[in-house]
Amino acid sequence: MHGHRPRTLAAERSRRWFMNKALLAGGVAAMATMTGCSSDSSDSAASASGAPSGGPGGMPSGGPGGGAGGMGPGASEVKYADFTGVTADGKIVDDLYSIHATEVSTDKAVKAAQAFLDGLTAKERKASVFDVDDDEWLKWSNVDGYERQGARMGDLTEKQRDLGYALLGAALSADGLTQTRNIMKLNAFLGDYSGGNRDTLTEGAYFFTFMGTPSTTKPWGFQYEGHHVAVNYFVLGDQVVMTPTFMGSEPTSATYDGEKITLFRKETTAGLTLLRSLTDAQRKKAISSEEKAGDNLKAGAGQDNLKLAYQGLVASGFTAAQQQNLLDLVRVYVGNMDDGHADVKMKEVEDHLDATYFYWIGETEDSSAFYYRVHSPVVLIEYDAQSPLAYGTKDSSGGMGGPGGTPTQQHIHTIVRTPNGGDYGVDLLKLHLENDH
Repeated sequence: MHGHRPRTLAAERSRRWFMNKALLAGGVAAMATMTGCSSDSSDSAASASGAPSGGPGGMPSGGPGGGAGGMGPGASEVKYADFTGVTADGKIVDDLYSIHATEVSTDKAVKAAQAFLDGLTAKERKASVFDVDDDEWLKWSNVDGYERQGARMGDLTEKQRDLGYALLGAALSADGLTQTRNIMKLNAFLGDYSGGNRDTLTEGAYFFTFMGTPSTTKPWGFQYEGHHVAVNYFVLGDQVVMTPTFMGSEPTSATYDGEKITLFRKETTAGLTLLRSLTDAQRKKAISSEEKAGDNLKAGAGQDNLKLAYQGLVASGFTAAQQQNLLDLVRVYVGNMDDGHADVKMKEVEDHLDATYFYWIGETEDSSAFYYRVHSPVVLIEYDAQSPLAYGTKDSSGGMGGPGGTPTQQHIHTIVRTPNGGDYGVDLLKLHLENDH
């Protein structure tokens, strides 16, 4: 067993406080609770439970991570041993994944992970390392006010942080690293925007946890998460599974510390490009009659065993150009992982292209707030422009207004999953244990 800080009942309660209270409250009351804007002394309740309180002027503590209230494991508790993953109908499609050589080395990630761990103090390391099949994998959230385990970047020395960024640089592509860092920066911007004095809205409020020991032969992985970022990275030999990966931001465009940052333009443009390449008849099948809601995301945090039926237009009838637009769209997301393993994943996606569905909710202009989904047996991608929760909600007096309102591209959530048991490398780990032990 790996040593790690035992989670007390009080800590467990604080981790789940936001999710459970919101789930039970329901409706408008739930939104108020989730955002720290409840009129029933939510700050006092948070303090009593050990959860972080709302920000200045009732600033939100983040929004729901999934359309079914998925802000984290408290909303839909799933243990690692009970994990099945996202399925279309509750039944896992067999024989989708296998243990095989990819010929793409993971040596850099292994060395970078070991260097980071070696740079931690004994106490920091004990708090950050778990067993490879620990429930900690599933305990991530996109909400800022969520008690996390592991090594907090803001509590580390500059040298330790540099080793952490080196690990991200080895695991992610250049674009993926830049996007992750920019999300962190805009999180700090949001903290400044809301008046400061909020330790969850900073560049430092992001955590590393490790499952197993970095190895070129044995299974291991790491998780990097905080507000609007959750990267789950599983390694077995030279195979990598980098899902679930949640990336979002509010706002998506702002100037922080003199740097103009704009996020999710590629994701927005690639979705529109595919949609606009469809014929009128195809669009009728792809575009839902449903009106865009403030939050349409389905497979967010806490939705690990989600049943999600295929919807929209299947790609088997696409022209070659349309299929390429679909692959280009998927590559935007898959391309956040290192280039070699992104190529491996894209081959897997191509093998199931004819069984891939494209689904859209909302308007279709460049500036529209819309939702789209790419869904096949081996990949699930969601993009969701959501209602404002924290940015652009100031009232005429300069105080913080309530969340909600018209969805906007200034608040976007995205997620990538590997359906049918692939997330967190669960299926590969099962195969490894069955065949190699």
